[in-house]
Amino acid sequence: MAHLLVNDQKLSTIINIAVAAGLTSYAYCKYFSRPRSGRSISKHILPGSDVYETDKLISEYLVFHYGKPEQLIPYPFGPKEDLDFPKRCAELCLKHYQPQETIPNRALDIGCAVGRSTFELTRGVQEVIGIDYSHSFINAANKLKKEGKLQYNLVQEGDIVTETVAEVPADIDRSRVTFEQGDACNLPSSLGHFGLVLAANLICRLNNSKVFLARLLTLMPQPGSILVITAPYTWLPEFADKSKWLGGYKSATGEDVYGFQTLQSELEQHFDLIEDLNMPFFIRETARKNQWTVSHATVWRRK
Repeated sequence: MAHLLVNDQKLSTIINIAVAAGLTSYAYCKYFSRPRSGRSISKHILPGSDVYETDKLISEYLVFHYGKPEQLIPYPFGPKEDLDFPKRCAELCLKHYQPQETIPNRALDIGCAVGRSTFELTRGVQEVIGIDYSHSFINAANKLKKEGKLQYNLVQEGDIVTETVAEVPADIDRSRVTFEQGDACNLPSSLGHFGLVLAANLICRLNNSKVFLARLLTLMPQPGSILVITAPYTWLPEFADKSKWLGGYKSATGEDVYGFQTLQSELEQHFDLIEDLNMPFFIRETARKNQWTVSHATVWRRK
C-alpha cells in the first residue's frame, strides 16, 4: 500500500502539472477533494479503490440505488424482480432487527456507496451512519441528504447520455442519517456501538476481510444485535492479495475453500446464523449492457 506523504501545497502543484501535461483525470482530482466529514482521513489509496471515484461508477450506482424500473430495464422483459437491491437489503435488516432497551437503536451501513440502504434503514432505526471508502460516493450521498435529490447523467450508448435525477423517497427522515468517508478495515473507535450492521457486497472488496470481521465484535458487543452480510464472493487480486481472500482458492491440502465456509468459521463463535438466502441484483451500465449477479445474504445474531 503506497502512502502519500505530500502536503496539500505540493499535492496541488503535482495535480496542476499533471493536468497541464494531460496526465490526470477527473477521478484522480476527485479522490483528493477535501472530505465533508469532520473525521480525519488518511490519504492513501487502497488496491482497486480508484475505480469507485469515476463519473461512470457514480452514474451506475446512482441508478442502481435510485433508478426507476423503466430506466434500468427499458424492455418488456428482464429480471425486474431483482431491482431495488439496496432497498431489499434494508428490508432484510429490519425484518430481523427489533429495538430493545439492551441494544443500541443505531445502525451502521458499511460500504454504503451512494446511500439508499442507509436512508431506508431509518424506517426502523433511530440513527443510521453510512460509511464508504469512496469520497465521490460520500459526496453524492451527502448531497442527497441535503437536497433530497441529485441530477446525474444516465449513459445510453457511448457518449450519449440522458439527464436524470436520483431522489430519496419523500417519506424518509434524512436528518437521522450521517455519511462519512472511511476504511472498513480501519474504523475509528469513536463510532460507538450499533444494534444493526449492514455490509452489502463489501467483504470481497476489502484488502483484509478478517480485520473487518474481527472489528464487528467491538462495534456490536450487545447480545441480540443483528449483522447482515451480502456477498457475491467475487475475489479479485485487484482488491486483495490472494492470501487475504476468505474463499475462492484451494487449501494447502488441495481442498476447495469457499467464502461462506470461512465466513462461518470466523463468526460462529460470537454470532448465530439465523437466515441465509440468495439475493439477485441488477446493475445497469448502458441501455443494452448490464450486470446480473446473485449475492449470498447471511443474517447473524450476536450471542
